[in-house]
Amino acid sequence: MVGPLKVLMVSPEVAPLAKTGGLADVTSALSQALKGLGVDVRLVLPFYRSVREGGYKPRRILQGLRISLGDQVLEGDVLEGSLEGGIPVYLIDREDLYDRSNLYGNSRGDYYDNLERFTFLSHAALKTTEAIAFWPHILHCHDWQTGLIPALLRGPLGDVPFYRTLRTVFTIHNLGYQGIFPSGKLKVTSLPPEDFFHPEGLEFWGNISLLKAGIVYADAITTVSPTYAREIQTEEMGMGMEGILRSRRKALHGILNGIDYRVWDPETDRFLSFRYSAHNLNGKQRQKFDLLQELGLLLSLKDRPLLGMVSRLDRQKGFDLVLEALAEIMKLDVGMVVLGSGDHEIQEALWRAAHRYPGRMAVRVGMDERLAHRIIAGSDILLLPSRYEPCGLTQMYALRYGTVPVVRATGGLDDTVVAFDEASGKGNGFKFTPYEPTALTETVRKSVEIFHDRKVWRRLQVNGMKADFSWERSATRYLQLYQFLLKTWEGIPT
Repeated sequence: MVGPLKVLMVSPEVAPLAKTGGLADVTSALSQALKGLGVDVRLVLPFYRSVREGGYKPRRILQGLRISLGDQVLEGDVLEGSLEGGIPVYLIDREDLYDRSNLYGNSRGDYYDNLERFTFLSHAALKTTEAIAFWPHILHCHDWQTGLIPALLRGPLGDVPFYRTLRTVFTIHNLGYQGIFPSGKLKVTSLPPEDFFHPEGLEFWGNISLLKAGIVYADAITTVSPTYAREIQTEEMGMGMEGILRSRRKALHGILNGIDYRVWDPETDRFLSFRYSAHNLNGKQRQKFDLLQELGLLLSLKDRPLLGMVSRLDRQKGFDLVLEALAEIMKLDVGMVVLGSGDHEIQEALWRAAHRYPGRMAVRVGMDERLAHRIIAGSDILLLPSRYEPCGLTQMYALRYGTVPVVRATGGLDDTVVAFDEASGKGNGFKFTPYEPTALTETVRKSVEIFHDRKVWRRLQVNGMKADFSWERSATRYLQLYQFLLKTWEGIPT
């Protein structure tokens, strides 16, 4: 190979341009880390309204890019900008597809034309590489919205010499989102049904699954933690995809996500009123007091445990468990702060709970980056009792900030949180396994008991703050996988 390794990332989200969750953070931070390892990495995503209105000023480099969606030919433009560090970003622009208030849907549900929207993205990403003469070695596709790309390279584009040389990596960030559409819309994708619509292809219980397309046709599949890679091959956690994942187990890799310590570090965090480090935690207590004042909570909580949750409001994140256990948890003389958005019923239940515990519980609904940082820094304990968790970033943020995580032992939570052992002083948090309110309550009770032993608690905090979850480590694993794909065909479907 002459020159640097070239990687094109295609993703529905990239921070800070467009974000609904951790996927955006991952694609941005991984790209930055790969660039630091000498990779020529570039990104493609839609030109959403949030990008248009976010003060970002890309320049238009292509006009009238023609994309076939079945019998229909649509035109779109491509704009170019860059992320921090000079990483090129290509934005696929077609107003009727992407100029909307949200990325994927609204309060009524998913947008009816999401198949068309992300089929257009997939075709446009490939055509853009040709038009700008950027010839990547690796196409790294993220989540179901880009799952069509590996299938296109196995089918309609498979005879094009340039595309034959590409290797594809497909990352599953959350198996719960599968890109399911009616089989009658297969024509939109330009895939011939006789070759692709069958149980070994993208057919899934009579429908189309773009997630399954990525799993079946990519050269390598990754997911975002080693434990989750094992879990999704089981009937309990596989969500109907366990059979196809087991059949591709040689090509399936669990690579733990990292976090960006340039953004998430209590010594430099621009959102904090008081900064601190593992060597001097005084600022953390002052930040907690500042948070209590900001949220209108009882200032006496400064000497009692403050529990924090920064999360999507979803049953997957264990909010049903928290609501069941809440009365018993609050009997432990603690405070609680919740920030997130999502399920309306969970939101209403949390508001009712905050009303029952005035001065001790605060709920803020929405995406608020500033407040997220301040809650993670100002809380003593972070709750993550997820039903399942592909990786989770919040517990890694919490560890860096000396905020002790209480988690359910699943997926990336199990990979990153080491149960604290009082005898040896080793470990960085608390874990439980049964998805039951009593298990959560007892684990919180144990953490609260240790909180009041200041010397032991300080040891626990410092253990977490010294852990290394940097993206450099994770990016090195991806780089090794890319290099492997360029050297061998092992694990690649025929």
